[in-house]
Amino acid sequence: MAQVRNRKRKVSKQQQAVYRRRRIVVGAALVLIVALVVFCVYSIGRGISEVGQNMDARAASHVDISRQATPQPHRSTGIKNCDSSNVHMQLSAKASEVAVGGALEWTETITHDGSKSCLIDVSDSSVVLTITSGSDTIWRSDSCPAESDLLLMAKGDRKIRTVTWNTNRTGQQCADDKDLPKIDKGTYVGQLTLKNDATVISDPVTIEVK
Repeated sequence: MAQVRNRKRKVSKQQQAVYRRRRIVVGAALVLIVALVVFCVYSIGRGISEVGQNMDARAASHVDISRQATPQPHRSTGIKNCDSSNVHMQLSAKASEVAVGGALEWTETITHDGSKSCLIDVSDSSVVLTITSGSDTIWRSDSCPAESDLLLMAKGDRKIRTVTWNTNRTGQQCADDKDLPKIDKGTYVGQLTLKNDATVISDPVTIEVK
Protein backbone atom coordinates (compact mmCIF):
# COMPACT_ATOMS: atom_id res chain seq x y z
CA MET A 1 0.00 0.00 0.00
CA ALA A 2 2.83 2.42 0.81
CA GLN A 3 4.44 1.79 -2.51
CA VAL A 4 1.20 2.52 -4.26
CA ARG A 5 0.77 5.81 -2.34
CA ASN A 6 4.32 7.01 -3.11
CA ARG A 7 3.97 6.53 -6.76
CA LYS A 8 3.76 9.77 -8.65
CA ARG A 9 0.53 10.49 -10.34
CA LYS A 10 0.97 10.48 -14.03
CA VAL A 11 -0.64 13.35 -15.98
CA SER A 12 -1.69 12.72 -19.50
CA LYS A 13 -0.64 14.96 -22.36
CA GLN A 14 -4.24 16.05 -22.78
CA GLN A 15 -4.41 17.20 -19.17
CA GLN A 16 -1.07 19.02 -19.54
CA ALA A 17 -2.45 20.89 -22.49
CA VAL A 18 -5.52 21.87 -20.45
CA TYR A 19 -3.29 23.13 -17.63
CA ARG A 20 -1.22 25.20 -20.06
CA ARG A 21 -4.32 26.78 -21.54
CA ARG A 22 -5.56 27.62 -18.06
CA ARG A 23 -2.23 29.29 -17.18
CA ILE A 24 -2.30 31.28 -20.39
CA VAL A 25 -5.87 32.42 -19.72
CA VAL A 26 -5.04 33.37 -16.11
CA GLY A 27 -1.89 35.22 -17.21
CA ALA A 28 -3.76 37.11 -19.91
CA ALA A 29 -6.46 38.05 -17.40
CA LEU A 30 -3.83 39.34 -14.97
CA VAL A 31 -2.17 41.41 -17.71
CA LEU A 32 -5.57 42.84 -18.69
CA ILE A 33 -6.39 43.73 -15.08
CA VAL A 34 -3.02 45.44 -14.59
CA ALA A 35 -3.47 47.39 -17.84
CA LEU A 36 -6.97 48.43 -16.77
CA VAL A 37 -5.72 49.65 -13.38
CA VAL A 38 -2.89 51.62 -15.02
CA PHE A 39 -5.35 53.17 -17.48
CA CYS A 40 -7.76 54.17 -14.69
CA VAL A 41 -4.98 55.76 -12.63
CA TYR A 42 -3.70 57.67 -15.68
CA SER A 43 -7.21 58.87 -16.60
CA ILE A 44 -7.96 60.07 -13.07
CA GLY A 45 -4.61 61.88 -12.85
CA ARG A 46 -5.14 63.57 -16.21
CA GLY A 47 -8.67 64.60 -15.26
CA ILE A 48 -7.46 66.19 -12.01
CA SER A 49 -4.72 68.02 -13.93
CA GLU A 50 -7.20 69.40 -16.48
CA VAL A 51 -9.56 70.56 -13.73
CA GLY A 52 -6.67 72.35 -12.02
CA GLN A 53 -5.63 74.01 -15.28
CA ASN A 54 -9.22 75.15 -15.94
CA MET A 55 -9.46 76.61 -12.44
CA ASP A 56 -6.16 78.44 -12.91
CA ALA A 57 -7.32 79.78 -16.28
CA ARG A 58 -10.59 81.01 -14.76
CA ALA A 59 -8.71 82.66 -11.89
CA ALA A 60 -6.32 84.37 -14.31
CA SER A 61 -9.25 85.52 -16.44
CA HIS A 62 -10.94 86.95 -13.34
CA VAL A 63 -7.75 88.84 -12.40
CA ASP A 64 -7.41 90.20 -15.93
CA ILE A 65 -10.98 91.41 -15.89
CA SER A 66 -10.62 92.98 -12.46
CA ARG A 67 -7.50 94.86 -13.59
CA GLN A 68 -9.16 96.45 -16.56
CA ALA A 69 -9.61 100.22 -16.40
CA THR A 70 -12.93 101.53 -15.13
CA PRO A 71 -15.11 102.31 -18.18
CA GLN A 72 -15.67 105.96 -18.88
CA PRO A 73 -19.19 107.38 -18.38
CA HIS A 74 -21.41 107.07 -21.44
CA ARG A 75 -21.84 110.26 -23.42
CA SER A 76 -25.43 110.81 -24.54
CA THR A 77 -25.92 110.95 -28.30
CA GLY A 78 -26.26 114.45 -29.70
CA ILE A 79 -24.88 116.29 -26.64
CA LYS A 80 -21.62 118.08 -27.39
CA ASN A 81 -18.71 118.83 -25.11
CA CYS A 82 -18.68 122.23 -23.44
CA ASP A 83 -16.35 124.80 -24.94
CA SER A 84 -15.67 128.53 -24.82
CA SER A 85 -18.98 129.24 -26.57
CA ASN A 86 -21.09 127.99 -23.67
CA VAL A 87 -19.00 127.92 -20.46
CA HIS A 88 -16.47 130.16 -18.73
CA MET A 89 -14.24 129.68 -15.69
CA GLN A 90 -13.34 131.83 -12.70
CA LEU A 91 -10.60 131.28 -10.12
CA SER A 92 -10.13 132.92 -6.74
CA ALA A 93 -7.78 132.37 -3.79
CA LYS A 94 -8.91 132.41 -0.16
CA ALA A 95 -5.97 134.71 0.67
CA SER A 96 -3.43 136.72 -1.30
CA GLU A 97 -0.59 135.59 0.98
CA VAL A 98 0.48 132.27 2.50
CA ALA A 99 3.45 131.23 4.62
CA VAL A 100 6.15 128.86 3.36
CA GLY A 101 4.97 125.32 4.08
CA GLY A 102 1.39 126.50 4.54
CA ALA A 103 -1.75 125.66 2.55
CA LEU A 104 -3.89 127.82 0.29
CA GLU A 105 -7.47 127.10 -0.74
CA TRP A 106 -8.55 127.96 -4.27
CA THR A 107 -12.16 128.21 -5.47
CA GLU A 108 -12.96 127.14 -9.03
CA THR A 109 -16.24 128.25 -10.62
CA ILE A 110 -17.55 126.93 -13.93
CA THR A 111 -20.62 128.75 -15.31
CA HIS A 112 -22.77 127.75 -18.27
CA ASP A 113 -23.91 130.83 -20.19
CA GLY A 114 -24.65 129.31 -23.60
CA SER A 115 -27.95 128.43 -25.24
CA LYS A 116 -27.54 124.64 -25.49
CA SER A 117 -26.75 121.97 -22.92
CA CYS A 118 -23.27 120.44 -22.99
CA LEU A 119 -21.12 117.86 -21.22
CA ILE A 120 -18.00 118.74 -19.26
CA ASP A 121 -15.55 116.65 -17.28
CA VAL A 122 -15.05 118.52 -14.00
CA SER A 123 -12.41 116.18 -12.54
CA ASP A 124 -8.87 117.30 -11.64
CA SER A 125 -7.64 115.64 -14.84
CA SER A 126 -9.81 117.88 -17.02
CA VAL A 127 -10.33 121.16 -15.14
CA VAL A 128 -6.69 121.90 -14.38
CA LEU A 129 -5.37 124.35 -11.82
CA THR A 130 -1.80 125.36 -12.67
CA ILE A 131 0.56 127.30 -10.40
CA THR A 132 3.47 129.02 -12.13
CA SER A 133 6.40 131.29 -11.32
CA GLY A 134 7.47 133.12 -14.46
CA SER A 135 7.95 130.39 -17.12
CA ASP A 136 8.39 127.68 -14.46
CA THR A 137 5.44 125.38 -13.83
CA ILE A 138 5.32 124.75 -10.08
CA TRP A 139 2.19 122.68 -9.50
CA ARG A 140 -0.62 121.08 -11.54
CA SER A 141 -3.82 119.48 -10.28
CA ASP A 142 -3.62 116.80 -13.01
CA SER A 143 -0.18 115.47 -12.00
CA CYS A 144 -1.95 112.33 -10.74
CA PRO A 145 -4.71 110.56 -12.70
CA ALA A 146 -8.31 111.09 -11.62
CA GLU A 147 -11.54 109.36 -12.60
CA SER A 148 -13.71 111.19 -15.10
CA ASP A 149 -16.58 113.21 -13.57
CA LEU A 150 -18.95 114.13 -16.40
CA LEU A 151 -21.48 116.84 -15.72
CA LEU A 152 -24.39 117.85 -17.94
CA MET A 153 -24.73 121.62 -17.83
CA ALA A 154 -27.58 123.81 -19.09
CA LYS A 155 -27.93 127.57 -19.30
CA GLY A 156 -27.48 129.18 -15.88
CA ASP A 157 -25.90 126.12 -14.26
CA ARG A 158 -22.85 126.64 -12.07
CA LYS A 159 -20.30 124.20 -10.69
CA ILE A 160 -18.11 125.30 -7.75
CA ARG A 161 -15.14 123.29 -6.48
CA THR A 162 -12.38 123.92 -3.97
CA VAL A 163 -8.79 122.76 -4.39
CA THR A 164 -6.08 122.99 -1.74
CA TRP A 165 -2.47 123.71 -2.68
CA ASN A 166 0.09 122.91 0.01
CA THR A 167 2.73 125.28 -1.38
CA ASN A 168 4.69 122.39 -2.88
CA ARG A 169 6.01 121.39 -6.29
CA THR A 170 4.79 118.53 -8.45
CA GLY A 171 7.20 116.44 -10.50
CA GLN A 172 7.14 114.41 -13.68
CA GLN A 173 5.53 111.45 -11.91
CA CYS A 174 2.54 111.12 -9.60
CA ALA A 175 3.45 111.22 -5.90
CA ASP A 176 1.69 111.64 -2.56
CA ASP A 177 1.17 115.28 -1.74
CA LYS A 178 3.04 114.91 1.54
CA ASP A 179 6.12 113.68 -0.34
CA LEU A 180 6.36 116.70 -2.65
CA PRO A 181 9.07 119.29 -1.94
CA LYS A 182 8.04 122.66 -0.49
CA ILE A 183 8.65 125.82 -2.49
CA ASP A 184 10.54 128.96 -1.44
CA LYS A 185 9.25 132.46 -0.86
CA GLY A 186 8.18 134.32 -3.97
CA THR A 187 5.37 135.45 -6.24
CA TYR A 188 3.22 132.79 -7.85
CA VAL A 189 0.31 132.79 -10.30
CA GLY A 190 -2.68 130.45 -10.41
CA GLN A 191 -4.82 129.86 -13.50
CA LEU A 192 -7.61 127.49 -14.42
CA THR A 193 -7.92 125.79 -17.83
CA LEU A 194 -10.07 123.17 -19.54
CA LYS A 195 -7.72 120.48 -20.79
CA ASN A 196 -9.55 119.58 -24.00
CA ASP A 197 -10.18 123.23 -24.95
CA ALA A 198 -7.37 125.69 -24.27
CA THR A 199 -9.67 128.62 -25.04
CA VAL A 200 -11.63 127.94 -21.82
CA ILE A 201 -9.35 129.67 -19.32
CA SER A 202 -9.74 131.82 -16.23
CA ASP A 203 -8.04 135.12 -15.47
CA PRO A 204 -4.72 134.66 -13.62
CA VAL A 205 -4.61 135.15 -9.85
CA THR A 206 -1.37 136.29 -8.17
CA ILE A 207 -0.43 135.30 -4.63
CA GLU A 208 2.65 135.71 -2.41
CA VAL A 209 4.41 132.94 -0.49
CA LYS A 210 6.23 134.54 2.48
